[in-house]
Amino acid sequence: MKRYVAAAFALLALAFSAHAADNWPAKPVKIIVPFGPGGFTDVVARILQKELAPVIGQPIIIENRPGAGSTIGTDVVAKAEPDGYTLAMVSTTHVISPHLYKTMPYDAIRDFTPVMKLVEGPYVMVVNSTLPVKTLKEFIAYARARPDQIFFASSGNGSSQHLVGALFQSMAGVKLSHVPYKGSNAAMQDLIGGQVKVSFVGMPNALPNIATGKLRALAVTTKKRSPDLPDVPTMDEAGVKGYEATIWLGLLAPRNTPPAIVDKLNADIVKVLAEPAARKLMRSAGVDVATSTPAQFEALLKEEDERWGKVVKETGAVVN
Repeated sequence: MKRYVAAAFALLALAFSAHAADNWPAKPVKIIVPFGPGGFTDVVARILQKELAPVIGQPIIIENRPGAGSTIGTDVVAKAEPDGYTLAMVSTTHVISPHLYKTMPYDAIRDFTPVMKLVEGPYVMVVNSTLPVKTLKEFIAYARARPDQIFFASSGNGSSQHLVGALFQSMAGVKLSHVPYKGSNAAMQDLIGGQVKVSFVGMPNALPNIATGKLRALAVTTKKRSPDLPDVPTMDEAGVKGYEATIWLGLLAPRNTPPAIVDKLNADIVKVLAEPAARKLMRSAGVDVATSTPAQFEALLKEEDERWGKVVKETGAVVN
């Protein structure tokens, strides 16, 4: 009897999910970006906003809610109605923060429904052009001679920029002074101004400032060189053997969002990002389209959670 009741409930749930998807979206969809405006994640979110809105037939609203290692904005989504109208665009930071903060307002895996991975790309290590180093080896020697005297900017405590920098310090044997900002755009402003001297930044912020000579690129964080900076070596090539860190961005919905809505949203975004024009826009933002199924994104979240948990433990990274 219990088996039949369970089966009946499952059928009802499927019917509800299908009905919800048929009517979705009936109003604007909000994407919360848990970082400041103008930063790496925000740039990608606004490209998606422009390309996706005509396909789903409803406006897409971008809302920036920065702070606390992306947990402030993401918590809004964790507690939102699971109806497909409130989403979070998260980065690697999403699975880093749980290992840095003693208390979390949500479970980074269990309290969300994965929609998809969207894009991936490298960080580039840049220094203010006034710093007297031209290569990564020169920087390492310079920093080793000045422990804790070089200020390193990140987009915030617990951010992926923070951990990418912590991993570099651990593997390169240097000590930098971490300066967290409320978003990568604010960090970039002080980096250009010389108040801080080094950072690991996304391509959208790096490229124009490298082109004008305000910043100098020393290395990219991925296994392969970036087509945007073909003359800039990887960390591994430049002397930090085995170093690798890839930035990715993806969409999450609140836990228990109907599967049919998730699948429809996933299919619409895959369709949009398959278009050459959309791919070109993402490429201009320094990332490559790298879409996934919801199940694949869930697997990635779990793998990255384990990986960055180990990095936090091994590097001794803390929020300050």
